[in-house]
Amino acid sequence: MKKLFRRIYGKKLGDLAFEKTKTLIDNFPKKSEKYQEIFSQQDVVLITYGDTLQSSKILSPLQTLYNFANKYFKDIFSTIHLLPFFPFSSDDGFSVKDFYAVNPDVGSWEDIDKLGADFKLMFDFVLNHISAQSDWFKHYLADEKGFENLAIEVDSTIDLSKVTRPRSLPLLTEFKKKSGKTVNVWTTFSADQVDINYTSVEIMIKLLDVLLYYVKYGATILRLDAIAYLWKKIGTDCIHLPETHDVVKVFRKVLDEVAPHVIILTETNVPHQENISYFGNGKDEAQMVYNFSLPPLLFYSFVKEDSTVFSNWAKTLTLESDTNTFFNFTASHDGIGVRPLEGILSQNEIDELISVVNTNGGAVSYKRNPDGSDSPYELNITYVDAYLRKKSDNDIMHAKRFLASQTIQLVLPGVPAVYIHSILGSHNWIEGVKETQRARTINRQQLDIDDIALQLKNPKSFRSIIFFNYIELIKIRRKQPAFHPNAEFQIMEIDPHVFAIVRSCNEQKILAVTNISSEPVYVSIPIENVSSTAYDLISGKSLSMDSLKLQPYESVWLVI
Repeated sequence: MKKLFRRIYGKKLGDLAFEKTKTLIDNFPKKSEKYQEIFSQQDVVLITYGDTLQSSKILSPLQTLYNFANKYFKDIFSTIHLLPFFPFSSDDGFSVKDFYAVNPDVGSWEDIDKLGADFKLMFDFVLNHISAQSDWFKHYLADEKGFENLAIEVDSTIDLSKVTRPRSLPLLTEFKKKSGKTVNVWTTFSADQVDINYTSVEIMIKLLDVLLYYVKYGATILRLDAIAYLWKKIGTDCIHLPETHDVVKVFRKVLDEVAPHVIILTETNVPHQENISYFGNGKDEAQMVYNFSLPPLLFYSFVKEDSTVFSNWAKTLTLESDTNTFFNFTASHDGIGVRPLEGILSQNEIDELISVVNTNGGAVSYKRNPDGSDSPYELNITYVDAYLRKKSDNDIMHAKRFLASQTIQLVLPGVPAVYIHSILGSHNWIEGVKETQRARTINRQQLDIDDIALQLKNPKSFRSIIFFNYIELIKIRRKQPAFHPNAEFQIMEIDPHVFAIVRSCNEQKILAVTNISSEPVYVSIPIENVSSTAYDLISGKSLSMDSLKLQPYESVWLVI
């Protein structure tokens, strides 16, 4: 750790950072528990805002979530990812005003502690920026001791065109300090989200204290939000810089010392090879990375009804360390990333996806390029409605198509993560977009729990069809050793209209096949030394391996 700090800050300041960090570690309450295997096939994560579910009763949203999760999600989801639940000023929680507090509109630390008694918890560590309305930033504007270097001041005449931008908004924002001095500070994501200056040892220690605070309050996975942009160096693209990786390594070393059970998950909405760089050497950075290429590539496969590109990409999901794995998601609070398609799909193919999204009621967000032009950054649509191919589709066909995509997500190497609006079958929230004028609002609707309960009681409702079929798939998945996140896998190219993968461990081998097309498909399974029939875990039937008929969007999980 000392070597890392010296590499980041030089010898004198590096030694100071080490001593201050050592004090934090020494003062942190140690646990005597011994943690065995870091991942298992029972790991499935639910992604939700703390206030997605609302109750008319005198209950906080977190209490409402707790009641709902205990009724439906016990033994389904191992972990609940609570998206930022802190006091905030914008960006639905990602402009944090106080890292140490729970937004009273959402609940309390007691509510989170209660939820943590029944589920493992994942917290967002929003470490790249802080709200311009936070006390920390107010202290900075007042030049108060310990906060003088919180923000990154930049001369507005300096050429910053090389900087990689995830937005089309201005990179610098002007503020007036208490002294009367006007400064331009770095704001990667918005004028209300001020980037934090990690070149300051004092600021670095403050953020390490926040990290340990979240561990103390029960976080078992820490999502490092927007980590790729953490370190800034004028004259570079300011993304994935060596110092950024070193900071992640420091976090990992601190956690390995005080809480080895806590997993670091890096959030980097970038092309695949850049993304997996945050595994480091397999043991010194993140244990998990978001599998950002998965959502758009899977969507593309269903649009084309052809698994070829997706299958070729899936073959690359190999890892050298069994202590690392992928965080497999298809939907989240954000849109479907476009950058992860770079080098995989052509612009014409991406344009085709954009056309489908527009047809199905979605929108597109853009980023600013070094030449001043804008290009697509993400597709804003619920993942459910991205799979609405034809207006004439009935709910059954729409549900089958969407569930087929989720079935593929569940069988890939890695830990599956499910957005609450996916398992609840939520449609685009167009009214919300009109209200906020922000495209991302389309899949962030708050839901009335009584209305949800009524829809789930109706077996013919779209929500009910999605919800209970999805839950059944997860139940089956969690019992299969072959679906361990790091179990061996082999992609089989049987037919362009199907996606096929063999997952295996010492105890079990499963062939998972999904028809991604709108027509029935007949396939023969070319696997040697297996029986001519196999048991399908999903239907509970024995099926022929020589002539397997798959209905449109049908999946089978064959024990072979």
